[in-house]
Amino acid sequence: MFTGIVEEVGQVAGVEPRASGSRLRIEAPRVVDGLREGDSVAVQGVCLTAAAVSGGGFSADVSRETLERSTLGEMRSGSPVNLERAMAASGRLGGHIVQGHVDGTGVIRTLEERGGGDWWLEVEAPPELTRYLVFKGSIAVDGISLTVARLEGPVFAVAVIPHTWANTSLRAARPGQRVNLETDILAKYVERLLEHMELRREKLTVERLRAMGY
Repeated sequence: MFTGIVEEVGQVAGVEPRASGSRLRIEAPRVVDGLREGDSVAVQGVCLTAAAVSGGGFSADVSRETLERSTLGEMRSGSPVNLERAMAASGRLGGHIVQGHVDGTGVIRTLEERGGGDWWLEVEAPPELTRYLVFKGSIAVDGISLTVARLEGPVFAVAVIPHTWANTSLRAARPGQRVNLETDILAKYVERLLEHMELRREKLTVERLRAMGY
């Protein structure tokens, strides 16, 4: 589990195509501190497993399904990537619960500076994700925990504070660029529970009323 608080902006050092996907090599001197082979790392919001760890970075395998569902298939040498190690049990949940399971990709529609180092980001989400978006709710964009500040149809907006701008890959983003989106897991659980409640609810029919004595 992650929190959406980016620890380091690493850099893709290489992409090795494989029959079942690809292997990413990532330069990340800070994140590798204490990282071991087999540990989970969120890369642009995607939970990956460190397959090999060195002093200056790590490698991770990416499945074909993940390449198709996220923007990791677009990574090239030199691409900046947001990185976060899995949350320690004794750590603080500074953002929100992020699993690293990308739901889909959105497209940046607007990215503009509002003054004082603040930025305004508008993203168009795919139709199947809009039902999970709520005003003042949480959303992970490229692994960054952000708060929905405005919601108009499929487009949501978030305010980006100076610290987030300076310490994530957003500073290299541009309008028209795809970004990884992970909606709040709590919304998905509520939806699933309501579906089961609806399925279990008995339909009120004339025959049912008669059986009940009416």
